[in-house]
Amino acid sequence: MSTRHSFESSFHGQHQAFRRDSLSLPEPSRRVDSATLFRGEHEIGIEHRGSLYRLKITRQGKLILNK
Repeated sequence: MSTRHSFESSFHGQHQAFRRDSLSLPEPSRRVDSATLFRGEHEIGIEHRGSLYRLKITRQGKLILNK
């Protein structure tokens, strides 16, 4: 069973529809395992350009980033 997600993007006033299964993203140049990043914690702080962000692992095991 294949699930397809659609969303629209606006670029310079032009709307384009994309399907997630048709997107091909390049591999990141660096990967970090979440267990290494969190070291047993459920929340970490990330400083970026003078702002503090919180990266949390939810009860369902998903990641959420909040400012």
